Amino acid sequence: MSRLSESVSRVMHILDGADLAADYTVAQLLDETTARRSLDLSDLTPQEQAALIEGRSVNLIPSAPALAERIEEARKAGRPFVVKFGIDPTSPDVHLGHAVPIILAGRFQRMGHRVVFIIGDVTAKIGDPSGRSSERPPLTDEDIARNLSTYQQQVAPFIDFEKAELRFNGEWLNKVTLPELVSVLARIPVSMSLQREDFRTRLAEGHGLSVAEFVYSVAMAWDSVAISADVELGGVDQLLNLQMCRKVMEIAEQTPEVVVTTPLIEGTDGTGAKMSKSKGNYVGLSAAPDDVYGRIMSIPDHLIEPYLQLLTEWTDDEIGAVTKRLAEGTAHPMAVKRILAGEVVAALHGVEAAKAARAEFTARFSKRTFGDAHNLPVVSLTEHGEDTIGALVSRVLEFAPSISAVRRVAQQNGLRLIREADGEQQTTPLEDSAVQQPLGEVVAAAGSLEPGSLYLKVGRKVARIEA
Repeated sequence: MSRLSESVSRVMHILDGADLAADYTVAQLLDETTARRSLDLSDLTPQEQAALIEGRSVNLIPSAPALAERIEEARKAGRPFVVKFGIDPTSPDVHLGHAVPIILAGRFQRMGHRVVFIIGDVTAKIGDPSGRSSERPPLTDEDIARNLSTYQQQVAPFIDFEKAELRFNGEWLNKVTLPELVSVLARIPVSMSLQREDFRTRLAEGHGLSVAEFVYSVAMAWDSVAISADVELGGVDQLLNLQMCRKVMEIAEQTPEVVVTTPLIEGTDGTGAKMSKSKGNYVGLSAAPDDVYGRIMSIPDHLIEPYLQLLTEWTDDEIGAVTKRLAEGTAHPMAVKRILAGEVVAALHGVEAAKAARAEFTARFSKRTFGDAHNLPVVSLTEHGEDTIGALVSRVLEFAPSISAVRRVAQQNGLRLIREADGEQQTTPLEDSAVQQPLGEVVAAAGSLEPGSLYLKVGRKVARIEA
């Protein structure tokens, strides 16, 4: 029995009839599954390794058996099996959507393979055209350096950089000569690029499409040739780019890499749109534990299963056991969602942070005893008494993007002053007219409220008001 099978057996025993809402049960699960994130998987056979990767992929080209065969060939040849993952530092932030293929890279690493993490310091200046309706503004070296400064730190929960290689593609792309580039381009049919729906759409609508964008996937493919990649990981939106990598490796007389694409994870709002910072439906890898936990708790129930599949180390058997209990009614979706939230926090910040975030969430939203919460933001009547509620909520607390958004919360009966004493709560709903009133006036109008026991609730977010 492999080490992974032993861990799964222990988790299945916990899941078999245990109360999934109990803190003790959740603590047991977290300890086991978090330990799995550093579990040595090198005792899995090549076929088992390929199956573990295939189970979380959209495309595996040419096939899972081909991946297993490639792993076995590397072992027999006594050489590292090279796993490529590339990222262009076009933004300073990384979110859980970006982490999906990185999690698979981490599994390859724990299988004993060499992960090469390629930073596209040259390709970032072109910009990946995938899915874009217009050409990306060019980045300067300063932009790239600034964006890159936190990348490694943000993805470190999933990749052991003491074992992985970190390479910059300028190392080889800056040395490519024009004759070399032309000799490769001459053997690539234009039809390969025109297969891309995003390119065809932009051309049909009369939008700009530069030659540089056509060449982007070829430049990206040069990375695969430079490191002799055995396999490459990327989101499913990268499929055509990755197929170009296989083509250019063939031109370079190398064995084309195996391509593994992963799903684009749906955003936390459950609208069907992919996770995106621009849509505000994302969870940042650098977000605080309480924020990560709260955002995961906000997802609709139908996202529980795909999030478990893509963001945790749970196997299909374990996920199947939980979904069966949900269907039978022996587990509540809220309890499972809290397990999921703990898993994500533990991955980013550790088990103790996950347990603390669970306790904090319970104090804020389940027991409704805000005095038990330890990480609530605090506003002072002395300092902010003259600020309007709208300005306080949107600019100081940053609980809402604008004063108009605060007003909408009030119109939905979500803006309240709460006094808490001896475990009992006295609630004063605030109408939308209060949004333009100073905090001090609103507190005074609500009556005699003791300092330290007064809270401002905005939707599901809470702040403590002190004198």
